[in-house]
Order: sequence, then C-alpha cells, then structure tokens
Amino acid sequence: MSSFDLPKPSGALPTKAQLAWSDMEFNGFLHFSVNTFTNREWGLGSEPESVFNPTDFDADQIVKTAKMAGMKGLILTCKHHDGFCLWNTKTTTHNVMRSPFGKDVVKLVSDACHRAGIRFGVYLSPWDRNNASYGKPEYIELYRSQLRELLTYYGPIFEVWFDGANGGDGYYGGANETRTIDRTTYYDWPNTWAMVRRLQPGAVMFSDVGPDVRWVGNESGFAGDPCWATYTPRGPEAGQEPAPGFTHYEDGLNGTPNGRYWMPAECDVSIRPGWFWHESENSKVKTPSQLKDLYIRSVGRGATLLLNIPPDRRGQINENDVKSLIGFRALIDQAFAKDIARKATVSVIDAKLGKAVHSDRHGAEFLIDGDRRSYWEAKGGSIPVVEFRFGRAVEVNTVRLREPIQLGESIPGFAVSARTDGKMQVVARGTTIGNCRILQFPKVRTDRIEIRFGKPEASVRLSEVGFFLDPNGP
Repeated sequence: MSSFDLPKPSGALPTKAQLAWSDMEFNGFLHFSVNTFTNREWGLGSEPESVFNPTDFDADQIVKTAKMAGMKGLILTCKHHDGFCLWNTKTTTHNVMRSPFGKDVVKLVSDACHRAGIRFGVYLSPWDRNNASYGKPEYIELYRSQLRELLTYYGPIFEVWFDGANGGDGYYGGANETRTIDRTTYYDWPNTWAMVRRLQPGAVMFSDVGPDVRWVGNESGFAGDPCWATYTPRGPEAGQEPAPGFTHYEDGLNGTPNGRYWMPAECDVSIRPGWFWHESENSKVKTPSQLKDLYIRSVGRGATLLLNIPPDRRGQINENDVKSLIGFRALIDQAFAKDIARKATVSVIDAKLGKAVHSDRHGAEFLIDGDRRSYWEAKGGSIPVVEFRFGRAVEVNTVRLREPIQLGESIPGFAVSARTDGKMQVVARGTTIGNCRILQFPKVRTDRIEIRFGKPEASVRLSEVGFFLDPNGP
C-alpha cells in the first residue's frame, strides 16, 4: 500500500489492547481455591481458611505446562464466588495468608508467568458469599479495593475477567440470608471499568457486555459460524438494559454484523467436566483430538480459546491433563507445519473484467505471513478471485485466512475451490474471516486453488492465506 493511498477502515475498530489480545489466540484459565479441597464447584462462603492446603505447590510447573501447550497467557481465579482470596489482601481476613499454606498464590503465579514470558490475567468474582457487606453499597467499594490491589502489586495484567455469575436472583451469600440485587445498577460497572483503564491501560476486560471482550454464550469452547468481532449487546428482554450476567447471551455466539462495538468473542471451556479439579474426573480429561477440534472451532472462527487447566490438591497440573496438552500441541504443530501457499504463483483476477490484474511468482511475496498488520488489498474496491497455481499436484485439506483487523472486518463470505479431475470444485465455504479463519475439508490433490469473495463492506483485504496438509485432518 502506498502511504498516499490509505484505506478506509470498516465499521467499529479494535483498540491497541484488543489487537494485542487477539494476537494471543490461545490462553489458559486456572480455577484454584477452597473448592479444590472441598470437591465443590461453587463454594458456600463458610469454608474455613484451613481447608486450603496444597501439598506441593509449583507455580513454575503450572506455567511451563501452559507454555508447552502454546498458551500465551494465564488467568487465575484470584477470588471465586466463595470469597476466599488467594493473595495477601487488606480487605478481608478470609484469605490465603490465614491458611496453612500461608503464601500469596497470586504473586507466586504472576512471578512465574513473568519469568516464563507468559502474560498474566486476573479473575475476581463480583459475587462474594462470605463477605457480610455483599448486597450493600459498601461492598462495591470493598470489591474495587480488592481489584485495585490486584492491578497494582502484580505487574502488567493482560485481561481482567468479570464473571456473569454475580449473585443476582436471590442467591444465598454471606450470613446465609437471601440477597437479591439489581445487576444492572448494583455494581456500577462504568466506574469500575474506568478504574481498570487508569491502573492497567494495556488490559482488556471480559464480561457478557465487554467492554473489550465478550462471552461467546456457552462454556463448551466453540464460537458460532459466522462469528463477527463486532457486537451490540441486548438485555434478556426487549427494553432491558444489558449488564454482566444480564444479557440476551445467545447473541454472543455469532456477534452482530456491523455491530456498535468491536468486542470479539472469548470461548471459555474446561479440559475436564468441571472447572475445579476433582479426583473423580482424572479419567475424563478431554483428548488431544477433542482439544484440537475446539481450537479449530474457536481460534479458527476468529475468537480466542480460553482453556481451563485446574491445579490439583498438590498445586500442580495433573499428569493426565499434561499428557493431553502435549498431544494437543503436537496435533496443532503437525497441522500447520508447512504452508504450501508459499511456493505458489499467485494471480488476482477481477471478477467483473475476467482478467488478471496482479501476478506474482511467489505467494510468500504477495501475501505476508507473520506480520498481521501487513496486508494486501484489492484495488479500486474490486471483488477479486485470488488464484494459486502450484506447477504440480499438491495435497491440501486445510486453509487459513486472516484479515488485517486493525482496519475492521469487511469480508462477508468466501469460497475455496480446487481443480480436481480437470474441474474446479468448491471444497470449503466460509462467512467471516476476521483475526483468523481455519477451514478443514477432505484431502484433495490439486494444482490450482481459487478463493472467491462476496461483496465486501469496504475492500477485500488479506493479511494471510495459507494452505496446509494436516496429517490428522479429515
């Protein structure tokens, strides 16, 4: 692109922090608290601090496992709904320093992340079933004080995770009385978000309504097709204001075409049936193939995958989970080991004129891989057909596409065709591309592949086209 021919961005656009978050693609979640030792998923808030007592805690083992699996960041449940705080907080005595373990888990994990080059994030449940002030105005100030501690004393934070399970609808909490809150007003989220912006301007915030990253609407680990990065959240019913834990959450699966906000989806899922470690689930860990499928249906649909890997009662990632993660990483590395597109001769055909308007001997020179901010753009708003000729027959079963999302999303659909038996046949179709689009299909042997596009909102822009032969593909 010439510096004198700057493209027009399309619709809502990502911030610098959102771009950095999207580049990460695959992160880990660490659910670790009193529930690990009581065999519960949601604690009651009445658990004594003495319950928390990992026998061989190893933050480096946890972080190295995540890095080995390809995770770029780790988010720790610093406080779950039971109110037990994993750091040396001044806000409550219900914290890890009063347990037999007696060490600041948040510091241990954050330090291990920084040593390993993994980014660190925090989960702080808005709900607190232990604190007597929950449901009253003073709790919000206490909650912000807890958040301020986490955002001040533990280095750079890449993501702040606000759970939609935040204590509305008459849940029991604290002293065991019913405490019903109005989730649209009680938490005063705009002022809490503003505090995060001041203390950690490089962090993104997650919730059902963002403001930076949205819940995909399920805890199964997959995004919809299409999955737009733009989103306009709605309340559960017409006329209701949306808020964390109070949305028409099904909308998160697909997003909103030309939505009001740039708010890409995060797909959260656990490697086990539950979110916390349970011995009975040691034989129920997701297999490498299941994890790979989730990766294709999350990262491969423009979202980010957040995979929970809960530490066990030792304070380490269980051997069964480690084995599955090693297998998963091997499958991903094998799937994308060699980009066949780099050796192709590329031509761009104007669909209207029916003739080539650009040709390049090497695909690697035409479409830039590795630098996601670099891109190629079709001239004059044309709707191109991008053609790859290989000179000899090659085998392909996977395509990976990217748009330069710093300019928004503009491509509404595409089709990939391959010449087999002398005829061009469609092998894959897709809608959104966005940050990353991966499609797999039965293996074809071909010497020519074409990609055709629907009419774009602005221009067809591509920052990567890659073709691969996945030995473990369909």
